[in-house]
Amino acid sequence: MKLIGVIPARYASTRMPGKPLADILGKPMIWWVYQEAKKCKKLDDVFIATDDERIAEACRTYGMEYCMTSPDHDTPTGRIWEVSTKVEADLYLQIMGDEPLINVKAFDLILPDTLPEDPYYVAVLTNAAREILMISRSPIPYPKGTLDFEYEKVTGIQLYSRRALAFYHETPKSILEKAEENDMMRFVENGHKVHAIVSPYKTVSVDTPKDLALVSEILKGKE
Repeated sequence: MKLIGVIPARYASTRMPGKPLADILGKPMIWWVYQEAKKCKKLDDVFIATDDERIAEACRTYGMEYCMTSPDHDTPTGRIWEVSTKVEADLYLQIMGDEPLINVKAFDLILPDTLPEDPYYVAVLTNAAREILMISRSPIPYPKGTLDFEYEKVTGIQLYSRRALAFYHETPKSILEKAEENDMMRFVENGHKVHAIVSPYKTVSVDTPKDLALVSEILKGKE
């Protein structure tokens, strides 16, 4: 079984243009994610998937393997699909490039030792049955009747088979996907079960300069 790690990285972020190259203690953010991913012994290789020459140049500078992809992809999963057409593997682990605090131990929670029968996996939290019913940018469930539950943070690790990626590419965007701007809803809304795994390894996603400063302080404390 061949397992490939893929880190989607686009330059044209709406909130933070050039985010993958944001400086964290003298290294681009994407470098921190790549270095942690390379520690995973289950992965046969790790690629950065980008459509921007500036990110590609950073990959060459720091010795990181990369794959150039089309600028037309509007979701990370679409970029992973293109990598699957160029790099053959059984499973593709999507590792979000704005998670510089990602812990390689979390990979073992989602990467199988043998090829799973169900191709749709994602390392996020969901209902008690561990099947995603809905992904939203709003608080769900809405706390009308009780507050006797906890909200959890989604970690940017997702695992796909080539068949799952092909389905994603060949299937139009779903209504809920368009509404929430979350590409995992394309599977859920079309009746495919997406399994979730609870991870004890907490991260900080970098979406703003404030997040970047926080991550820099955390990593500085680990030196």
